[in-house]
Formats: sequence, C-alpha cells, structure tokens
Amino acid sequence: MSVAVVTDSTAYLPEGFAKRCSVRVIPLHVLVDGAGRLDGVDFGPVELATALGDRRAVTTSRANPAELAAEYRRALDEGADSVVAVHLSGELSGTWQAAWQAAEEVGPDKVRIVDSRSTAMGLGFAVLAAADAAAQGASPAEVEAAATRVAARARTYFCVETLEHLRRGGRIGTAAALVGTALSVKPLLHVADGRIVPLEKVRTTSRAIARLVELAADAAGRGPVGLAVHHLAAPERAAELAAKLESRLPTSPGCLISEVGPVIGAHTGPGVLGVVVLPGGLPVADLPV
Repeated sequence: MSVAVVTDSTAYLPEGFAKRCSVRVIPLHVLVDGAGRLDGVDFGPVELATALGDRRAVTTSRANPAELAAEYRRALDEGADSVVAVHLSGELSGTWQAAWQAAEEVGPDKVRIVDSRSTAMGLGFAVLAAADAAAQGASPAEVEAAATRVAARARTYFCVETLEHLRRGGRIGTAAALVGTALSVKPLLHVADGRIVPLEKVRTTSRAIARLVELAADAAGRGPVGLAVHHLAAPERAAELAAKLESRLPTSPGCLISEVGPVIGAHTGPGVLGVVVLPGGLPVADLPV
C-alpha cells in the first residue's frame, strides 16, 4: 500500500526537501492590504519583510476544506492508496480543523490527519519521519504513528524583536505581550501544548543567541539530536546560531537552516531567530542531501 504524505506551507522545510521526499505541500493564505497571496508561491520572505517594513497590513488565514480535499484527492488519483496529512498546531490555526472536514469529505478511511502541535521544523521533522516511513512501505497507521511520535519529541524556542506582531495576530495575549515592551528587551518564547508561550527575556541579541543554544542543549540530552534554525531577514545571525549549536551539540548530523515564510513571519516579524530540537534525532538516511 502506498501512502502519500501531505503537509502545509508552515513546515518550512529547507529548499528541495519536499520534492526529494515526495511530500505534497499545501500553501496557506496571506492577505496584503486585503489582496490574497499564497505562502511561498507568490509571496515569500523577502516580500513579507518589505511589506512589514512599509507598515502594510499583512494578515494570514488557513487553507480551506475544499483546497485540502482537492490535494488529498489529487494524491489518491495519482496512485496513492491513502493519505497521511500532517499539519500545524490546531491551537495556532484553523487548518487542522479544515483538514478534518476535508478528510470526512474525501473519506476518513482514505485520509488520516495528524495535529503536529507545532509548526516550522517542529512540524517539518514529523513530516520527514512520515515520508521516510511511507517510502519504506509502512501502513497508513504506521506512517501516522511515526509522525505523531516525532512531533511529540520536538521542542521549539525562538526570540523576536517585538511581541507586537504576535499580539496583533491573536497568537499571544495582551498581558503576555507587555513582557516585550521594555527598551532593548528580547523576548524568548517556546511552543508548549501547541501554543506559543512566553518563556523569559534577555537584554541583547548576543545573549538571546547564547540562551537559545543553552535551551537547545538542555532539551537535546546526550544522544543523537536533530537541529533546525529558522529566521526571517536575519541570515547572518541564523548562521551564527547554527554554528554555535553544531559546536555545542556534536551528536547532530548538522543543523538545517530555513527562512520562515509569510504565514509564520507575519506573526513573528523580521529578525526572528528560532531553533527546533529533536531529541533522539532522525536517522541520517531520513535527511535529504
């Protein structure tokens, strides 16, 4: 039985990974001054950073059930016997709920939906695990279980320049946003139970990077570990963070670096730096080269 693996654009897999792993990616929606765009298709990180810098109104929305159902059907029509769809946290987006509606329409016996309880490479690592299981001929239940296990292990930490974007988008409460109002404070956050939660604050970018490395090392433990760094319009700082992580955690096969796109970046703002840690890692064979 062949299983198609589907995800959404907020997985932000490094360039080329989706194609090499035969993962289908459904773009979520971005509105720029009310005009519709598709995440990573006709509106990317560069355009987002420019739009935010120009103070244009950028909002996001889920994929709708019809779009999701169409992609699931397309996978089945092209030869898959079933679909495992792994999506961003249901606490962060209505995409997961829309996916359930789409699965009911296409056929719950054909489509399984996984709530990753995460996003970015917290979702992406789960997608890679599912794709690897599918490539090895695993059953739909086994592919679903592989994604669920990896998603549960992933830990995500990130630092933003300001909490204002998260507050405006409703991803964090007004009271929590006050943590980041002091001059020069760099708020650190993490994903917990599928939600974005403030963790602590530091005073400088260099301290934020150091603290992200410390948090990653604590989460990684002593065995193999998967690592990914995300950023928006901060490639030099992302490279610095990745280098420090690789030095601190030599059991990693290498740190993946990927720029977040508009759906996540609209809520974090330019300058965001994040690290996703996967204790236990993925088998090296699961990582495309």
